[in-house]
Amino acid sequence: MLKKVMITAAISGAETTREQQPALPVTPQEMALAAKACREAGASIIHLHARDDAGNPTASVARFAQCLEAIRAVTDVVVEFTTGGAIGMSDDERLAPVAMGPEMASLDCGSVNFADEILPNSLPSMRRFATTMLEKGVKPTFECFDVGHVYNARILIAEGLVKPPYHFTFVLGVPGAMPATVEALLMMKAALPTDVELEWTGIGVGGRGSALIPPVSALMGGHARVGFEDNVYFTRGVLASSNAQLVARIADTIRAYGKEVASPDDVRARFGLR
Repeated sequence: MLKKVMITAAISGAETTREQQPALPVTPQEMALAAKACREAGASIIHLHARDDAGNPTASVARFAQCLEAIRAVTDVVVEFTTGGAIGMSDDERLAPVAMGPEMASLDCGSVNFADEILPNSLPSMRRFATTMLEKGVKPTFECFDVGHVYNARILIAEGLVKPPYHFTFVLGVPGAMPATVEALLMMKAALPTDVELEWTGIGVGGRGSALIPPVSALMGGHARVGFEDNVYFTRGVLASSNAQLVARIADTIRAYGKEVASPDDVRARFGLR
């Protein structure tokens, strides 16, 4: 168990728009500046979605490469590629950037309702994603939106498609999935396997969920994720000025309760990253 707390910054996501958050990073250079600021504020991992020049989500390998190169030029933060992509993307599109061999990548562990839409993730798709990550030496992060997703991840573990130590994230507050409540967080945590090495991170979607789930997760022995993918506000009705502002607040909270914030090198050592 990593005693220090990992902070992940999800700096862009696929659904957040500039209309909702004018400070949303879109270009590779903007992504790099946001990543650098988040690293300086306490983040050890950047969860990366790429955007095209118009600000739309893209799975373009070239665009991911530009973002990664720009980030690498200014900071040592761990970069975790999304393979969740955006609603409507095919498995081939979502998986394509993994061929670059990033240090980490998310792996959605089940189909989920996103309000009026559905993000499909069949077990055969999950096996394909896990196998590709294993072949490329990429550490998966199990993204779990519901309790059953934790058990899907356990199937991948039992089949030897993912190597320990494992990293689970609990995404709470998506309309149509588990709510962003402490009760839901406890239920997700209780479903984790107890006989393996793992870390887990709490994610709260929306202003209320993002204010509750990350700090509670950190104080319960887990880790925390914040950023514009999950929430664009700093306080009720007041937009955050940057992703780094959200990172700094959770880092201050972690330290205020006597815990240490993990560095990128701490994360690399824990997960055996390249």
